[in-house]
Amino acid sequence: MSQYIDLTPRQMILIVDDTPDNIALLSGLFKSQYKIKIATNGAKALQIAAQKPAPDLILLDVMMPGMDGYETCRRLKSDLLTVDIPVIFLTAKNQPADEEKGLLLGAVDYISKPISPAVVVARIATQLNLIRAQHLLRDQNKYLESLVRDRTSKLAKMQDAIILAMASLGEVRDNESSNHVRRTQLYVKVLARQLSLHPRFKHELSAENIELLYKSAPLHDIGKVGIPDHLLLKQGKLKAEEFEIMKQHTVFGRETILSVERYLGESNNFLRFAREITYSHHEKWDGTGYPESLKNDEIPVSARLMAVADVYDALISERDYESALEHQEAINVMREGRGNHFDPDVLDAFIEVEDQFFEIARNYNDAMLTPMLSVN
Repeated sequence: MSQYIDLTPRQMILIVDDTPDNIALLSGLFKSQYKIKIATNGAKALQIAAQKPAPDLILLDVMMPGMDGYETCRRLKSDLLTVDIPVIFLTAKNQPADEEKGLLLGAVDYISKPISPAVVVARIATQLNLIRAQHLLRDQNKYLESLVRDRTSKLAKMQDAIILAMASLGEVRDNESSNHVRRTQLYVKVLARQLSLHPRFKHELSAENIELLYKSAPLHDIGKVGIPDHLLLKQGKLKAEEFEIMKQHTVFGRETILSVERYLGESNNFLRFAREITYSHHEKWDGTGYPESLKNDEIPVSARLMAVADVYDALISERDYESALEHQEAINVMREGRGNHFDPDVLDAFIEVEDQFFEIARNYNDAMLTPMLSVN
C-alpha cells in the first residue's frame, strides 16, 4: 500500500519581537510545522515582509523600541506588496482599547500575553488554514478564468470560420473572387474607424461595434445562395426582369439572419448588423436603391458603410462585362456618387482613407487567392 506524501509547501510565519525569550518560545511552538523567519524590530519586519516569498502570516509584538507594532502594521497595510499578509498582534497590551486599535489597523486577530500555547497554536492554525483555502480558491479562479479565455478564444475563431464559410457559399456560386469578401471586410473596418471620429457616427461606431461590423460584413451577399445559377453565373448584364430576381438576394439574406434570430429567441448587435447589411447595402442616399428605396438616415449606418466598400471593390475588379478601373478612376466615380448614391459624410470619410483602401486592394488582389478562412 503506497504512503501518501504531502507535497504542499510549508507555510511561513514571520515572528516580530524584540525579546529573545518570546522569540524562542514562539519558534519552539511552530518550527516543526511551519517555516519561521525572525525580526527583532519593525524596520527589519518590513524588509522581510516585502521579500519573495512573502510570509503567509506575521506575528507582531506591539511594544518594541523605535517603530512599535502599531506603526509597523500601519506601514504593512499601506504597501501594495504587503497589504494582503495577515497580521496577528501578540502583546502584553491587553486593554480593550489596545485590541480595538490593532484591529482597526487591519490585524486579523489580537492575542494577549501571557499566552496559552495550545490556544495560540489553534488560532494560528485557523488563520493559516483560511489563508491556504483563499490561495486555493484564487488559483482555482485563475485557472477557470484562463480556461474560459481559452475556450472563448477558440469559440470566437470557430465563429469567424463559420461566418466566412457561410459567406463563401454565395461567392463560390457567383463570379466574385474569394478575395472580394476579405477586401470588403477590411474596407468596412477602415471606414468605420474613420467615421467613429465624426459626431454623427461616434455613438453607433464604438470600438466594440466596429469589431462586430467587421465580423458581419462577409455576410453581405449571403442571400445569393437563393438566386438561380443561370442568373448568378450569366455573362454580361442582366435584363430588367432578371435584375428584379437578382434584387431578391437582399431579401433572402435578411430572412437567413432572421431565421437565426428566431432560433435563438433573441437578437444582438452582431445579428442586427448582419441583417442590416444583407438587406440594405444596395440602398442609395437619394432613395433610388433597393429593396425598399430608403432615403438618407432611413438607411442603417452599417449598410451605408457596406455600400461604399462594395461599390469601390466592384469598380476595381474585373467583370465579365466590364473592365476593372484603376484606383484613381474608381475614386472619381465614387466622388460622383456623393449625395445621391452615398451618404456625403460617409463618402468624405472614404476619401480621407482612400490610400488604405488602395493598400487593402493591392495586398488582397485576386491573383493572390487568399484562403477564405484566413481571419486576423
